[in-house]
Amino acid sequence: MAMSKTVRRRRPPASLIAAAVDLVIFTVRDGRLQVLLIERGNTPYRGHAALPGGFVRDGETLDAAARRELREETGVVGDNLHLEQLRAYGELDRDPRGRVITIAYLALGPDLPTPEAGTDASAAHWTPVSTILHGRVALAFDHEEILRDGLERARSHLEHTTIATAFCREPFTIADLRQIYEAVWDVALDPSNFRRKVMKTEGFVVPIGERRLPDVGRPAALFRRGLAETLTPPLTRSSTASASGRGRRARKAVKFHATEIDEENFQSYVHDRPVRSRGR
Repeated sequence: MAMSKTVRRRRPPASLIAAAVDLVIFTVRDGRLQVLLIERGNTPYRGHAALPGGFVRDGETLDAAARRELREETGVVGDNLHLEQLRAYGELDRDPRGRVITIAYLALGPDLPTPEAGTDASAAHWTPVSTILHGRVALAFDHEEILRDGLERARSHLEHTTIATAFCREPFTIADLRQIYEAVWDVALDPSNFRRKVMKTEGFVVPIGERRLPDVGRPAALFRRGLAETLTPPLTRSSTASASGRGRRARKAVKFHATEIDEENFQSYVHDRPVRSRGR
């Protein structure tokens, strides 16, 4: 009779991989898309600009870690933000301290307040995204790659979902919503064409029956976000839109659907365009 043999399994060695979270937090301030940055107070990259983030604690979920780091490093409470996972970054040399895999988050919010630095951040501030894209501000670690991925995710969301309303404080006007698209996409949009597209999309926005009195011009209807989550049809970016920044925006307006003939766009523009007096 063969005797059973007890097999002793070796315990795997302790993991040398650390988990972290980093946050790409966008808002629109003064008509420009801005991202929340901190100034690192610790090594490595002491004094460098970086995305807010840090290591995940034992017994802590990734979402909880992201909200904690946001609150501790910037003073911004993330309860009212749109927050979603972007992707994981795990290049072997991304962190000089060792093997660190970070899970990046994308957060969007309307005209967020001025941040206050805390914990290992010596400063926190809003920075125009264009200054990073054009090389005027350098980020620590691989945070520029993370920022660019977050920007493309946000731009794509605006094409296919109603997430642009997450940037708007309610109630808002169609012009407010258009300015979000212009800031995120960094292109100029035809006001009449944009309004027509938005109003034709069921559940995108809902009128509240009130108007805002501007300093100049006609009263503007006010809206709140609707129940729709996806846009059908999508509001697609034009392949001919300027990618070099705001300098040439006024000369290039996005036409949302290439399948629509120019005649339709022209007639809509002429029909909806307000008549202005040249008298005074």
